[in-house]
Amino acid sequence: MATLNHYLLVSGLLFAIGLGGVLLRRNVIVVFMCLELMLSAANLTLVAFARFNTYFGLPDQRGQMLVFFVITVAAAEVAVGLAIIIALYRTRQTIHTDDLNSLKH
Repeated sequence: MATLNHYLLVSGLLFAIGLGGVLLRRNVIVVFMCLELMLSAANLTLVAFARFNTYFGLPDQRGQMLVFFVITVAAAEVAVGLAIIIALYRTRQTIHTDDLNSLKH
């Protein structure tokens, strides 16, 4: 049976992989995907704590409700983020972070 420590270990590994991708990768789309991976790791942590925190003998559902709000915000973030990435590509013809070092054209 999986314990809270198992869930937190997997969440920590996902977060570390995402952080490594954000810090090491140079492609904007890969960095964006790694940010989403980090957000998923935080969601896993919230669900794990909600599962193992009991309230009158039942799992506490407040953490899982918070995850739904986080997923909603993440969906809006994806829409806006991809629109920004497309706009950057149309103006600069590149999606590498080394080439996108200034805000002026």
